[in-house]
Amino acid sequence: MITRALALFAAAFLPLVAADGQEPDPSFSVEQLTAKARDSLVVISQIGRDGSDRGLGTGFIISEDGLIATCNHVIGESRELNIQLASGEEFPATAVHAWDRKLDLAILRINPGNKKLQPLQLGDSDQLSAGQRVVTIGNPHGLSFSVVEGLVSAIREIEEGGAPMIQLAIPVEPGNSGGPLIGLDGRVFGVISMKSTVTDNIGFATPSNSLQPLIEKPNTVPMEKWVTIGALDPRQWKDTMGARWRQRAGRITADSPGKGFGGRSLCIAQRELPELPYEIEVNVRLDDESGAAGLAFESDGGDIHYGFYPSAGEIRLTRFDGPDVYSWNVLKQIPTRAYRPGEWNHLRVRVTDQTITGFVNGEQVIEIGDGELRGGKAGLAKFRQTRAEFKGFRIGKDLRPARPAPETLAMLERQLEDLPVAPGRVAELAENYGIVREILAGRREKLAAEMAELDRLGDAVHCKNIESQLLAGLDQEDESSIDLARAALLISKLDNPDLDIDSYCREIDLLAEGAKEATEGVESAPEKLRALSGFLFESSGFHGSRSAYYSRSNSYLNEVIDDREGIPITLSILYIELADRLGIAGVGGLGLPSHFVVRHDEIRDTPPTGGGDEGATPVEVRQIIDVFGGGKFVSDDEAAELAGLIPALGESTDQYEISSKREIITRVLVNLKALAIDGRQPQEAIRYVDLILALNPDDPSERLSRALLLAQADQPERAIPDLEWIFDNKPVGIDLDRLREFYEHLMRQP
Repeated sequence: MITRALALFAAAFLPLVAADGQEPDPSFSVEQLTAKARDSLVVISQIGRDGSDRGLGTGFIISEDGLIATCNHVIGESRELNIQLASGEEFPATAVHAWDRKLDLAILRINPGNKKLQPLQLGDSDQLSAGQRVVTIGNPHGLSFSVVEGLVSAIREIEEGGAPMIQLAIPVEPGNSGGPLIGLDGRVFGVISMKSTVTDNIGFATPSNSLQPLIEKPNTVPMEKWVTIGALDPRQWKDTMGARWRQRAGRITADSPGKGFGGRSLCIAQRELPELPYEIEVNVRLDDESGAAGLAFESDGGDIHYGFYPSAGEIRLTRFDGPDVYSWNVLKQIPTRAYRPGEWNHLRVRVTDQTITGFVNGEQVIEIGDGELRGGKAGLAKFRQTRAEFKGFRIGKDLRPARPAPETLAMLERQLEDLPVAPGRVAELAENYGIVREILAGRREKLAAEMAELDRLGDAVHCKNIESQLLAGLDQEDESSIDLARAALLISKLDNPDLDIDSYCREIDLLAEGAKEATEGVESAPEKLRALSGFLFESSGFHGSRSAYYSRSNSYLNEVIDDREGIPITLSILYIELADRLGIAGVGGLGLPSHFVVRHDEIRDTPPTGGGDEGATPVEVRQIIDVFGGGKFVSDDEAAELAGLIPALGESTDQYEISSKREIITRVLVNLKALAIDGRQPQEAIRYVDLILALNPDDPSERLSRALLLAQADQPERAIPDLEWIFDNKPVGIDLDRLREFYEHLMRQP
């Protein structure tokens, strides 16, 4: 047997069927056949009982208008099916066009719209003979469009009285089933069906001639009749505008966008609404808060209805008067603390002849006068890509939860105060199941809130401890006495509370010992620095992080030491610390606009022009070292180019002074803040800007940055003091008028 993996894009486009209708050329290479056949292959996945994709298999296109051949066992029983083309486009199966359980064959239909599919030509499987070379393409273990070449071993009956099967010298794995068995003339001679239970290198295919009766006389079953697992009862529900609505264990789920504008899709309850006034309710949970899902009511079964739902974390009441956004009226949209993103939320709407009142988790959030739509039905709505879950949908005259007598409620609360509850009381509590469940849910919510508060308190204490240590270390009159490495490691500990700072200080000491050995016997400071560069970047393997420049690891000095990889500022911190331990004076960081470097300042005596030492003139010599470039000594012009300075505009490195150690630590924090903002983590960014302002309380740009981040993190009350500080100090460069509008907006927030 000859088996080899083949590249899927191996050859240029070659037709498998001659334009004049003659038989295909039998001399195509395997690579050429593979390149062409790939566009006719599909991946078939079943929608499992839990709603996820299961049962990955293969199929192939046999007609331009959307017929897909595969094995019957690939499509399973009563399951929704998803078809993915080689292009990545996905289509739901609209029907099981034909199927035969005994032959293990099935033909699916999809609706590709205006897309013209590329079918494979079926060959006469009776013409196959032992020893003939064949190719199969499939998705073994989910490895899409994998190719194997092999041989036909024999045509034989597997079961007594059964249909003949093609025995192959080809390994068949899970996911290969349903794939085409292709001859070297490009025609399909079989459908890969099963593997041998005796050896991995024998497989079987159903002959292509067995497909012909199914093509000629299909026994078509539409998907709405085929699917029973998770299918909604049409007597109770009717879904419109697409999306995929399923029901299981008392929950209804909806995923994939609907065909309506904005991905809108509805699932309407078929029972009649009671006379006005009435209420509807449901519990809903969204996997993505950028989408929307909730209640629909007074629906005509199409584009016209009301909707009450969370959208982008806020609560919205909309009247939909038509199919597009121009006919939609957002009656009210508000932020509310009653809504809990990512959790189950209870929505309830009360409808009278002229008003609509909306409740979220028992709290009234909206009441509006609108009597435009009446006389329709109620149900569920979903928008955009969000996957939504619904449970507890009800319609009634008054759905407010019934409350027990106050003395009963007090008694139950007392019984549930001390845990565990005695076994003998369980039966008594069960008699009041509804209210007991509500009390327990409240207890859980309270405990969860306390746990969250403990976490917040612990984090606040940790951050304040880092802040106090950092301020104590940096508030030194003598800059040379500041331990820059320890300060940088404190920043690392801010995000990694278990970090052992002392162990990394010892690591730096060990590096310094190695650097001393590397510089032994070297007298001049410049040559010592060159030797340090060689030790650090050549012998020790430290280097600039180019492939993962924006990883947070590059801003943590401990991880830079662990991985020998960093960005300019963290590599500079390490370089400066080692130079200090080597006793090299005048080494510091130079914070150029977009590139941090090390600068060495040295005073040298230049002899007079007449010779001798008398009258020598001291001259300051500056040398710039690009640590990100491997400790290379660069000229001022080269450094300016690295930093993006423009000499023609008078910009040069001479404009920049050596950075203080406080400024270096601040720059590290600014980098981390920027990464958190880019990662849409405002709460993380606030931690960094808090520390920046502890070091630099009079920085107006950071004051503004913190105010904006706090507002984004739904903490407007904390943003107010920073905005008021800006108004009091009137810093240059900030549009105070626009900022005051923002301030007034925050002040109006509930």
